[in-house]
Order: sequence, then structure tokens, then C-alpha cells
Amino acid sequence: MTLIIKPNEKDLGEFTVRRSLPHTKCRSVGPFVFWDHFGPAEFPPGKGIQVRPHPHIGLATVTYLFEGEIIHRDSLGHVQAIRPGAVNLMTAGRGIVHSERAGDDLDQTSRMHGLQIWLALPDADEECEPGFTHYSAEEIPCFEVNGIQMNLVMGSAFGHQSPVSMRSETLYLDCRIPAGDGLEVPADWQELAVYVVEGEARVGDVDCPAGAMAILNSASDAQLRTQEGCHAVILGGEPLGKRTVWWNFVSSSHQRIEKAKRDWAEGRFDPVPGETEFIPLPED
Repeated sequence: MTLIIKPNEKDLGEFTVRRSLPHTKCRSVGPFVFWDHFGPAEFPPGKGIQVRPHPHIGLATVTYLFEGEIIHRDSLGHVQAIRPGAVNLMTAGRGIVHSERAGDDLDQTSRMHGLQIWLALPDADEECEPGFTHYSAEEIPCFEVNGIQMNLVMGSAFGHQSPVSMRSETLYLDCRIPAGDGLEVPADWQELAVYVVEGEARVGDVDCPAGAMAILNSASDAQLRTQEGCHAVILGGEPLGKRTVWWNFVSSSHQRIEKAKRDWAEGRFDPVPGETEFIPLPED
């Protein structure tokens, strides 16, 4: 039977973040170890997302927007505007620092809606050199399958291949499904899930409302149907083994996370050029 994960919600005042992974019932899906859905939110002029510089190790982050704009800055010197349909892939490896701030629409009423996810890195890549790649919306395959609009963010599906670089087998497929329609979820992946962004879907034999994640347990679960129409994301891939997630750090080694804590507290991460603020290490 399909497992339905209801997210932990956090009200940040001007917008809500729903976190599906990690969850007590499911720590990861394939390489996906963290899944945040933020918004949709509307900001008045002068307000917007302002995430101060903070560190990461042992993971790759993927930022994908449905609405709005975020300016990414990192300790490698990259400055990149993220807009709807584009993909920001940041590989932390042995360590990187970045900030995420409102875009050029800060002086006007603006909207923000998107997904922030983390991918665990394979054991051999956990200490790789940090890196950053931006893929424009025009580079991401956009196609229709039986009237269903799809954007292939990562991996391969329905005869298409995303250009986004991966270090393990990964599927990240953004789907807009009309009312009364459905699809067969690609089943040739070791672990799979469906996240409903908007609307409501029936996954296998279970209803999955907006903001929930359905963890597929068998091929019979790979039926995705909707009566009212929905916006859903299919995610999955190769499991990479147990990972510890503490704050912004991911590692197969508890000792490595302890070192990252000390390094951030003692100022050994490279700074983000042009930034003077930072998020301090939280208490355990």
C-alpha cells in the first residue's frame, strides 16, 4: 500500500514552508534526503526572501521555482538569478557557503513559489570539490505525454533526457495533469515517490492531497490519477545508504558533521564575496 507522508509545516510569517523529507516514516527517496516546498506567497514592496550566508557539506542542492526570482551568491564567486523553470545545481562536496535573497522585484509586489531539495552524494563524492551550474528554463526538456505537460528537471523519462548533471541515478519530473486524466509513473527506478504541489491526486489506491508525498512501494502504486487536475512532481532514483542530516550538513560520517560544525563556528569556511552577514551555528 502507498505510504502518504504529510509534511511538517513552518509558518515564517510571510510564507509557509512544508518539509516532507526527512520524515520519521521515510528518511529519503533514492538520493533525495531533503524536500522543502515554499509558498505560494505574496510579498509587499520592500519584502522578500532573505536567507543569509550559510554552509553545506556532503550534498547537492537543487532550486526550482514556479514563481518569483531568487538571487544566488556563493563562496566560489557565482552570482545567479534563479527564475521559473530554470535549475540551480550547487554541489557542496567538502564545503560551500551561499546566500539566497530577493531578486530585482524587491521594489514591487512579488510572488514566490518553488521547491528546494537536497541530494545526497555517493560515498566517493562526499568530499569532492564544490561546484555550481545553472541551467536556463530553455535547456530543460519540456514536452507533452497524452496531453500532460512535463518538465524533466533531472534524469530520463518518456524518451527524453535532462542535461542536468547527476552523480547518481536520479529522476525529477514536474507534471501538470488535466482534470480527469492520469499517467503511468515510470517504474524502472529503485525508489519512487509523488509529491502533489497543487490539486489532489490518487496514487495507486490512496488519495494524496496538495502538500503530501506518496511513497510508492510496488508497481501497482505507479498509477497517478486526478479528478480535479493537479500539479505533481515525480521523484526517485538510486538509494545511497544511510545519511545523517544535521542543520545544513549531510554525511555518512557523524565525525565529519562534527568537524563541519567546528569549521563553521571557527570561521574556516570560505566567505561569500560581498556578503557581511551569516547564519550562526544552531545549538544542538
